[in-house]
Amino acid sequence: MDWADLLRIAHVLGACVLIGTGTGIAFFMLMAHRTADPSFVAKTASVVVVADMLFTATAAFAQPITGYLLMRNLGWSFSEGWVLISLALYVFIGLFWLPVVYIQAKMRDEAQISVQQGIGLTSRYDRLYRIWFACGVPAFSAIVVLLWLMVTRPLITFG
Repeated sequence: MDWADLLRIAHVLGACVLIGTGTGIAFFMLMAHRTADPSFVAKTASVVVVADMLFTATAAFAQPITGYLLMRNLGWSFSEGWVLISLALYVFIGLFWLPVVYIQAKMRDEAQISVQQGIGLTSRYDRLYRIWFACGVPAFSAIVVLLWLMVTRPLITFG
């Protein structure tokens, strides 16, 4: 096993963590939301926020580093179309993920307030959930396309 193999493994593992954690978090938040139980939502969102910061943030930080090192090691260039589109998609996904982390913390806080007050989930929580869900659709779609680009590395030229 050489350096390129180790970089490729690290990069693929990072992608697995990003996709797996993101999908898992989305599933657990959706299922908690469907219960309409403020206590369950608050507990689930608390775990989700920690998981996002621990796993997703770490992998999101490592991906461009391993990707860049892998590119250099294998002789790929930033001028290759699939690389440029991949980078653009990565930024696009990040622009949706950053607010989602904040929104998840706010959803947790809103659910905790509902528990403390002995009331159901509020309209503020519902609005946050709709925004959270709306951010997830384009981000997840983009990560599927990004994964396809990474696996197939199609010849894409501009101009």
